[in-house]
Amino acid sequence: MLSIRPNSKVYALCDANSFYASCEQVFRPDLRGKPVVVLSNNDGCVIAQSKEAKELLELWMCRPWFEIEKEATALGVVHFSSNYELYASMSNRFSATLRQFAPRVEVYSIDESFLDLSGVRADFNSLGWQIKNTVHQWTGLGIGVGIGYTKTLAKLANHCAKRVEGFNGVCDLTSMPVAEQKRIFETMPISKVWGIGSRLEARLNKLGVNDVWHLKNVSPRRARDEFGVLLERTIKELNGEPWIEFEEQLPEAKQVMSSRSFGQRIDNYKDMREAITFHATNAAQRMRKKGLYAGAVYMSIANGIHDQAEFYHGSQYVSLPSPTNCTIQITQAALWLLDRVYKRGVYYMRASVMLDELVAEGGQQQELFGYSDQDSKAVKLMAAVDLINKKYQRGTIKLASEGVEHGWAMRRAFKSPNYTTDWKDILVVK
Repeated sequence: MLSIRPNSKVYALCDANSFYASCEQVFRPDLRGKPVVVLSNNDGCVIAQSKEAKELLELWMCRPWFEIEKEATALGVVHFSSNYELYASMSNRFSATLRQFAPRVEVYSIDESFLDLSGVRADFNSLGWQIKNTVHQWTGLGIGVGIGYTKTLAKLANHCAKRVEGFNGVCDLTSMPVAEQKRIFETMPISKVWGIGSRLEARLNKLGVNDVWHLKNVSPRRARDEFGVLLERTIKELNGEPWIEFEEQLPEAKQVMSSRSFGQRIDNYKDMREAITFHATNAAQRMRKKGLYAGAVYMSIANGIHDQAEFYHGSQYVSLPSPTNCTIQITQAALWLLDRVYKRGVYYMRASVMLDELVAEGGQQQELFGYSDQDSKAVKLMAAVDLINKKYQRGTIKLASEGVEHGWAMRRAFKSPNYTTDWKDILVVK
């Protein structure tokens, strides 16, 4: 049991290693220690690599798969389509595991979370190893744990944990002697500091600030006068003075969008109508999960910018009479917009629907003509649809205008099973 220490702030950053590729390896023990890459939408480019793949050829990242497939296959590389359902599920398991170790957890991204360890009385290096080992035991994921007095230092410690020899996945800057910090920081370029981009790095390098230790010792006031308040705060954070707030709750969404490139080009109105219905339904469902209502709908369709034909991008925006979370009303608005921008003879490559002017239920403004009236049957219908789709899988219940078979759906020819979210994909142990 951890006791309470009443003094300074302490943060830990836990970051999963090669997250997408690691998720694939968790359920394929035969691939552990082997090079694995994950491809983008429609199996286009390499967007993730396992450690072993990075060691083979770092330049594979963001390269089109068709260009490197022959070389990669010859080297024994295993490739997967993006399985976003699996990655989201594993991310939730990852963050749920971290909540066992801290009362406050900020989910920073799909594979990164900050833990607020302020007031915890513990040997933080030992706690870091406990976190790392528990996450691996409960989820199968390898992670790095960085601990510091500020979020910037925790981020820097995480880099040391994963990249600096001798740490093996855990780095605690709170217990590290100053002389040891100086030795490590003098070998690290300032681009490794959270918030230091390439342009700012180049400007600082011209002034002789080439490593993290020198940046740490720059006068905060001088930094503010010459570079602005953000660099001043970064330097204060490097010296253990917290300036970046801990955000346990994510900020309320401003828009919700569903957008995707087609697996094959659409050249007819029927398929495009089905695609717009799919995106409107998807966006509405995601918005309801956040407890929000949409006051406006934006819809766009386009062909490819590299097509031989003239580029066409059609888009329209409409404000609704009153905010709604009803899939039927949102889809009707999106299809109404489609009718105004659709052009025959164009081979479309992409479509999107965005819900804008989002408000919480209590922030709705009523109108006079009945559009905003919450029909009890419609409310119950949306709740029932969401419940069924959550219990089984997305699309179990859907609008008829979405169609049955989507020839335009995103290509994922090498997709792994949904091991954690689909009953038929659960592993069978013989």
